Amino acid sequence: MRAQFVLSEIGVGLRRNLTMTFAVVVSVALSLALFGGSLLMSDQVNTMKGYWYDKVNVSIFLCNKSDATSDPNCAKGAVTDDQKGQIKADLEKMSVVDTVTYESQDEAYKHYKEQFGDSPLASSLTPDQMQESYRIKLKDPEKYQVIATAFDGRDGVQSVQDQKGILDNLFGLLNGMNWAARAVMALMLVVALMLIVNTVRVSAFSRRRETGIMRLVGASGFYIQAPFIMEAAVAGLIGGTLACGFLLVARYFIIDHGLALSEKLNLINFIGWDAVLTKLPLILATSLLMPALAAFFALRKYLKV
Repeated sequence: MRAQFVLSEIGVGLRRNLTMTFAVVVSVALSLALFGGSLLMSDQVNTMKGYWYDKVNVSIFLCNKSDATSDPNCAKGAVTDDQKGQIKADLEKMSVVDTVTYESQDEAYKHYKEQFGDSPLASSLTPDQMQESYRIKLKDPEKYQVIATAFDGRDGVQSVQDQKGILDNLFGLLNGMNWAARAVMALMLVVALMLIVNTVRVSAFSRRRETGIMRLVGASGFYIQAPFIMEAAVAGLIGGTLACGFLLVARYFIIDHGLALSEKLNLINFIGWDAVLTKLPLILATSLLMPALAAFFALRKYLKV
């Protein structure tokens, strides 16, 4: 009987404040969708870091004839065969080095044409203007400075470049976007909490006569509060369910179908369905507990039971 009464009161409350309930559902859905999206964005960035940092190379660019007159690092002239042999031998001795690959001027020119063949500059370049280089795969990408210290400024070396620096800028941008999404999410959560509190208070005020009678007949504080708390929890759970739906639909249409980024951007290792599905229980739990707790504390002050 008591359970039936609580459930009937929940239905009455949701219908009586239909507009505000709808606002709560929408705000909770949007805020939790952003919450889940920010978690997935963090997973995506970490996945990309693990994938790309494992592939980054350190490049040692060697001096060519044109560099001897234009670059202070190559003031002693183009790299000699002895210098190239010594650089390679020293690299192979270093414990941080995994593999060493030599790229000749002809190979560098070929790769440039493949990547930038449509550039106006490509037609004016010749193989002898390209730089020979050693591409070093490190066992630990964080050990770039060891290579830079050992070879930067050495005779025959024009520069030492780390591809990780380029990736750091990219991941810095992605992390910045993720923090921006979290800021919007926090704002939406505050809005949702304010709506929940106001909805519960309006509902309690509209039923103040019933709650007063229940107080007089000796009903417990929890028994009086339960319908209001459950109303907020049900509205929140509906919003959380919608948020889960948003994430599933977004993953399906953005990555797998529709935009099909997984097919168009083969170089990016996208997160799988398992990453999305593991976030759904957290979103549903948050959608249930957050409104219930907000309603509980709002009612303690308002009803004073």
